[in-house]
This record gives sequence, C-alpha cells and structure tokens, in this order.
Amino acid sequence: MKIHLIIDEQYDETEIHIYAKEYSEAVEQLMHQLKVSKTPEVIDGYIGQEIHMLKIADVFTVFAESTKVYLQTDEQEFEAKKKLYEIEELFVKDFVRVSKSTLVNLKKISSIQLGLLGSTQVLLENDVSVPISRKYMKQLKQKLGIGRE
Repeated sequence: MKIHLIIDEQYDETEIHIYAKEYSEAVEQLMHQLKVSKTPEVIDGYIGQEIHMLKIADVFTVFAESTKVYLQTDEQEFEAKKKLYEIEELFVKDFVRVSKSTLVNLKKISSIQLGLLGSTQVLLENDVSVPISRKYMKQLKQKLGIGRE
C-alpha cells in the first residue's frame, strides 16, 4: 500500500482518495476505519428528567431490555435514547456485541471464562459476568486480537 500526503493551503477540509485495482475486504476495512476515526467521547444517558453526559470510558455495557436500551456504568444504569445498533455503529472501536441484546466495552474486559458445555462469559472489571453467545465469540476474539485467524 502506498500513502501520499500533500499539504496545500487551497484545501479547506481534509480529503481522502482511495485508488484500488478492485473492491476488497481490505479496502472496506480501511474505509470503515476512516469513518469511525471521529468517534465521540461521550453519550447522553437519562435518569428520569435528568440528562447525564457519560464518558464512553465509564460505560461497562450497553443492553436492550424490552423496547429500551440502557447504559451501565459502575454506579448505575442510564436509559439511552439511541437504538442498540446505533450505539454499536457509533462506538465500533470501543464496544463489541456479545449477544443479540448486549454490547461490552472492550477496555472493561478483565477475562473470558470458558465454561462447561460451551457456556462462555466475559468478566468485566466491576466483577459483572456477561454471557457470550457462540455466534459473537469469533468477533470478540478478533476485536481483542486473541486466538487464531
């Protein structure tokens, strides 16, 4: 891969051009990484009529229950106004899906516990265990950079 950087005062905004022989998974990943490079550092969480600006680093899990989505910190749970998939897309670098209804902050994982009969859980820094669906185990390992390719 070749990278060229041109500094010119005529540009008001940074432009990125990708030239490739064909569309590939590597090109798709590069485009995805460029899109998520502007990840916000906070998200709005609600308790009643109060709006709290939560640092993403303080959120352990995001989970859906019934029709609502919650942000769980070490101290309490806040309701989110966004859908689970929207939060997943917005914070793709920070969170990974471990089940149909749960996202986990990658930086809050302390261990993965392989149980009997294929039951696997992730243990977070706040000593909360979150079950991992087999469907999402490969994605979790990839994001953590563990296991075989």
